[in-house]
Amino acid sequence: MKPTSFLTGLRQRLFSRRALIALLIVLVAATSYWGWKKFYGKKDPREMYQVAEVQRGDIQDLVTATGTVQPLEYVDVGAQVSGQLKKLYIEVGSVVKEGDLLAEIDPTVFLAQVDARRAGLRNQLATMKDRESQLALATLQYNRQKNLMAADATTADSMQTAEAALRSAKAQIDALQAQIEQTQSTLRADEANLNYAKIYAPMDGTVVSLTARQGQTLNANQTAPTILRIADLSTMTVQTQVSEAEVGKLRKGMEVYFTTLGSQGRRWYGALRKVEPTPTVTNNVVLYNALFDVPNKNQALLPSMTTQVFFIAATAKDALLVPTAAVTTSRGTGGRRDRGDGSERKAAEQKDSAVGDKKTADKKAEKPEAGKPAAPAATANTDKAKAGSHPFANMTSEERRAALEKMSPEERDAMRERRRALREAEKAAETPATDTAVAAVAAKKEEAKSARGEKSATDNARDNPPVESTSSGFAEQAVTRAVRTGTVKVIGKDGNIEQRKVELGVTNRVQMQVLSGLEEGDTVILGPKLPPSTKRPVSPANQQGGMPPGMGGPSGRGR
Repeated sequence: MKPTSFLTGLRQRLFSRRALIALLIVLVAATSYWGWKKFYGKKDPREMYQVAEVQRGDIQDLVTATGTVQPLEYVDVGAQVSGQLKKLYIEVGSVVKEGDLLAEIDPTVFLAQVDARRAGLRNQLATMKDRESQLALATLQYNRQKNLMAADATTADSMQTAEAALRSAKAQIDALQAQIEQTQSTLRADEANLNYAKIYAPMDGTVVSLTARQGQTLNANQTAPTILRIADLSTMTVQTQVSEAEVGKLRKGMEVYFTTLGSQGRRWYGALRKVEPTPTVTNNVVLYNALFDVPNKNQALLPSMTTQVFFIAATAKDALLVPTAAVTTSRGTGGRRDRGDGSERKAAEQKDSAVGDKKTADKKAEKPEAGKPAAPAATANTDKAKAGSHPFANMTSEERRAALEKMSPEERDAMRERRRALREAEKAAETPATDTAVAAVAAKKEEAKSARGEKSATDNARDNPPVESTSSGFAEQAVTRAVRTGTVKVIGKDGNIEQRKVELGVTNRVQMQVLSGLEEGDTVILGPKLPPSTKRPVSPANQQGGMPPGMGGPSGRGR
């Protein structure tokens, strides 16, 4: 064997061994790093939880219901007389005017009755002429006997006979006159029945249904049979059924819209006209009828159409939105109320802060100097009176809630009256100087915000004017709603999970409006991630009633 070949093989064996050792070292290092990362390393929360980002968008609190479309004005046209329906001059869909001839019933019987009455009336009128002639003759004979009796040329018996004949002639004329009037009245009824044989349109509209056919015999002796229905389709009424759990959110005049099965996302807008107080109970479910009207100029809406109705209970534009699954809600205990856009809450915080600064300044000014007697403790007495007037002053939120549940409605009302009187007394005790100080402190805070580059309340009001709904022309109504609080788990920039307290505004089944506690772009936790083998639950947005058609994507922006 050559030395060169031997050295080459030795080098190859040494290189292979070194490579194997290096590979083993790399595998051991990778395994160690993986084990340390799995058991001792810090895990990324995004890999463990389902997350979502806080976004801006529009949100609406909707009350959903189903309904049907019906004409606002319609009339059922029936037959007032019995007989065979001889001719129909219209069909379903015909547009008619008031007074147009719609149908005709066979008038043969009614025409014969009218002719008979008229003949009987002529006979009675002829008899009346005969009776009038007899009355004239009786009057002449009576006058003759009267003159003879004055000359003592006749007997009393002849005088009495003439007088009785005259009275009998007058009575016969009165009886015949009554018979003539009766015949005339019957003749008018027969002529009316003859006219009822022709049916005319009582209003302008469209024939929407036809329940009788030409040649059909109608019996109007017991009930008036309905032949057709005429409706004015220019204005339609939507009749919806709202459950008792959500009917309390409805108010007269609130904005409402609906879609139909074949509308392809088109919305019709209106305003709630009324909620009928009498409920409808179906399968132990209490439902109330809510009615609103919509114009139908192009005849796109037809009677008995099924609608999906959305009553807009509250709305917020360009608001911070967070998924409902990320929030654990709780009813606020402060009693503050907000319109849904956070303006009243911010104004209240600003005023409370300013008042607090003024009270601190007043306390410093009231401190006695060295060597001078202290002033009367009016503030202490006031605070003591406040504590004595408020029975829940020293209770926790849980204790207050339990105490309120034990109180009767009358006691709660009395407590509210006491608190209202106390607030009015405090407001009356404020002096103009205090108001000036509060305004000065608020102005300083606005200046500080401007120096930091933040928008003031005036700038926000100028930049965000009240928005009007472009789709329906209704002004957005500020809804007074109780401010609710909740907690949200947020993943910070450093990867740590923190729990924040947030105030909530308008909510629906999918999203909630955040008034404070979060910023746009924050990452919130929805829940733990499910294993790949677990069936994914249906998103609330895909459930029935979660989001109306055309509401947009996750941001909640409408069309």
